[in-house]
Amino acid sequence: MSELTISIPPVLRQWVDRRVAEGPHADAADYLRDLVRRDRDDAAVGHAWSKGMIEQGRRSGFVEAEPEAVLAAIIAEDPDLRD
Repeated sequence: MSELTISIPPVLRQWVDRRVAEGPHADAADYLRDLVRRDRDDAAVGHAWSKGMIEQGRRSGFVEAEPEAVLAAIIAEDPDLRD
């Protein structure tokens, strides 16, 4: 494993210490490794979700109407969106 040294303000260090005391992590390094892994996993899921949404949009076709007309039609269909 490689080492990484970081500096954090005291308030964040207190937060890390509390989280370690409350949870399943052995120490601050274990807690931070877990956060980085979760962030990596969330980023992968978010990227896949975004790609899927873009593809869904492409498959849905294009609307020739002006954006204002599209919004007006959406608002007209849903009474909760009206002023």
